[in-house]
Amino acid sequence: MRKLLNRVFPVAAITVFVWISIYAARLASGGAISLEISPPAETGGTAGVKAEPNITRPGELSAKLTGEQEIVEAACKLIEQGRFDAAGELIETSAGSKPQWKLVAELKSIVQQWQKLNKGRHVQREEAYKEQIEKFERLKAGKPVDLTHDRMDDDVNDSNGVKDFNEPNAPAKILVVVARANEFADENQKKMLLSDPCVVGAIEKTKAEAAALEAKGKWLDAYVMDYSWLTAIDPNNKEYSDHAEQLIDKAEIAASFQDSPCETGKQRFDGVKRRIFVRAVDALNFNYISKIDYREMASKGVRRCRLLGEVIGVMASVHAADANAPLLGESFKEFKADVNGIEQLRPALLELEQEIKGWPEGTGKDRFLAVFDKLLELNLATARLPEELVIAQFAESSFSALDPYTVLVWPTYVPDFEKMMTNEFSGIGIEISRQKGQLTVGSLLPDTPAYNSGLDAGDVIESVDGQSTKDMSLQCAVKHITGPAGTKVKLMIRHEGDQQAVEMTLTRAKITVPTIRGWQRDDQGKWQYMVDDKNKIGYVRLTSFSEKTAADLEDSLNALEAAGMKGLIVDLRFNAGGYFDSAVDVADEFLDDGLIVITRPRFGIPTYSAAHSKGTHPNYPLVVLINTGSASASEIVAGALADTSHRRATLVGERTHGKGVVQGITQYPGEGSQLKYTMAYYHLPLGQRVKSKEEAKKEGTSDWGIGPNVTIELRSDELRKMIDIQRDNEVLVKAGHKNGVSPVKRHTIEKTIEVDPQLDTAILVIKTKLIREQAKALAKKAA
Repeated sequence: MRKLLNRVFPVAAITVFVWISIYAARLASGGAISLEISPPAETGGTAGVKAEPNITRPGELSAKLTGEQEIVEAACKLIEQGRFDAAGELIETSAGSKPQWKLVAELKSIVQQWQKLNKGRHVQREEAYKEQIEKFERLKAGKPVDLTHDRMDDDVNDSNGVKDFNEPNAPAKILVVVARANEFADENQKKMLLSDPCVVGAIEKTKAEAAALEAKGKWLDAYVMDYSWLTAIDPNNKEYSDHAEQLIDKAEIAASFQDSPCETGKQRFDGVKRRIFVRAVDALNFNYISKIDYREMASKGVRRCRLLGEVIGVMASVHAADANAPLLGESFKEFKADVNGIEQLRPALLELEQEIKGWPEGTGKDRFLAVFDKLLELNLATARLPEELVIAQFAESSFSALDPYTVLVWPTYVPDFEKMMTNEFSGIGIEISRQKGQLTVGSLLPDTPAYNSGLDAGDVIESVDGQSTKDMSLQCAVKHITGPAGTKVKLMIRHEGDQQAVEMTLTRAKITVPTIRGWQRDDQGKWQYMVDDKNKIGYVRLTSFSEKTAADLEDSLNALEAAGMKGLIVDLRFNAGGYFDSAVDVADEFLDDGLIVITRPRFGIPTYSAAHSKGTHPNYPLVVLINTGSASASEIVAGALADTSHRRATLVGERTHGKGVVQGITQYPGEGSQLKYTMAYYHLPLGQRVKSKEEAKKEGTSDWGIGPNVTIELRSDELRKMIDIQRDNEVLVKAGHKNGVSPVKRHTIEKTIEVDPQLDTAILVIKTKLIREQAKALAKKAA
């Protein structure tokens, strides 16, 4: 849920495989059993790859270059550093009067294409800023403004009670426009907007509105409607960010014990026991990657339980004033809130927090566990909150003090956790999303029960096994639709364009989600991998790293090579990780020798993973696309291929997330639970460790994750267009889909490239590499 709420500008409606549970996603963070590398809790990046040193200035260099081969080599180096303008200057000053040099002319054309792309993006940015300012002026004049496309919060629009942003003159509406304008503004324009009296007034009204919502126990509304926008317009304001974090905490706490159509609040805490938590702490004490700060763990755990008391206290007050208002949900009906007891708990916990602050550095596990027991005793003596709630909240928050990836998986969530880890589940094989408030089939998966039935993309699922989906969350729908292989699920389906729903019964089967994709599916549902037929440039996208990823990639590469591929783009954008071994195997497909990655545990001997010459693919030009969503296994692959010890690939895009740690999984806590914990750091071939954004900031650097060779950062409007086109190209419909009712949207490769500046740039870099190869071949022939 935290991962969901923190996305202030979601780029598109979330599409969810029917097996995904939000809580399981948070637990698993996408990873793998054994040596597992899971995805991030936040976005960011760290440069483990040393940048290629800049070559001499073009003006100085041009005087030294006399032959076409020399100019091509120098210009190509500049382009592969992202210095297109410098390459253009070099070409113009050294070869401008020699049009017979065809390869230089081709490089000049590439530079001009990039300059045209860059200029177009600049114009779009200015137009987008102007559009938002016009909306701002209309709002100031009291005129109506439609913000449907500015909210971009489809993935939180299922929240109950969230008001309409199009309410006339709503303060939040002004903040939405300002936040969007800030994305396209320069620093002076940002300062002018924030100092505008209308904005200042809107900020104060928004804060007051949030306070009123909080008093009613509507923490999620206060975040989504108010503080998400306050933090968006002023991201450096600690007051806003701290309060937003607290609102998210409280919203999560409140949601954790409420009943849903999928499970009761009580079921959610089945199997939560003190002894499981204690054994998990014992395991961490011996196996965690670094020395544990038990003071920080205790502080976070106690604070979270204080917030738990505050949440229940507010809900009790609201319930006292309105008997219809929910307290803890029907499954906790035996719990009777003692308002006086809750009020006594808060100062006791504040006192405990102060006590923890006085602990000396290096305080050990025993004192931490003693505080945990004292907390349980205080609760029993005052508020008498359900003990399993207190244990679960303390455990989650205290472990978060270690890192975002160390998680205690309680027994009830282990099945969902394992589905996420293996990328396998038993279901019917569809992707679902909420569109216009309706549970909708986004796409089919090939060779699944759904694909072989009458289901189709665009169908609305009105009920599952007789239960209406009207108020059912995506994760709840996932749980209802999935189930053991061989069992049946009954769906009421309304095909697009039909008035009446029809009943369909499907038999669940084991589903494996493919992790290798092309740029588009053809009419038969097969992936298209060639993005440039003329120059034979291939494209493969890896969505995650599962057990089958390397083998499936091998098949795709073989097919591309058989079709005459001369250069390849590997897209790792939004690939949050997966199996460690899979990452090593994928990198090994492109490297014939040398180190790929080194893992260093706290205790024990480092592990060195090396490339093998057997099975290595040809040394054709290679570009890897990366962004802030590329993490863990993706960073291992990108880092190894671009490392200066190999120089196998050029990285294009944005700095990666920066998750240079490896997780292991143990069942030591017992009773059906599992502990996923950080057990090692990983280092790139030359020994540099991939750092997190937080580590880099503490060191005063901006060197986190893996830095690109060619930096192209996408704005949210560009990102949304790119993902919309990508989603249309990837939808798999049933055979015989009626295009007259709901046409399948497919976009040309030209359109696909047009809305994706990173892919466009990657193609230009590949073309540059191909020109360099031609120049070398000609020079060799001449020799």
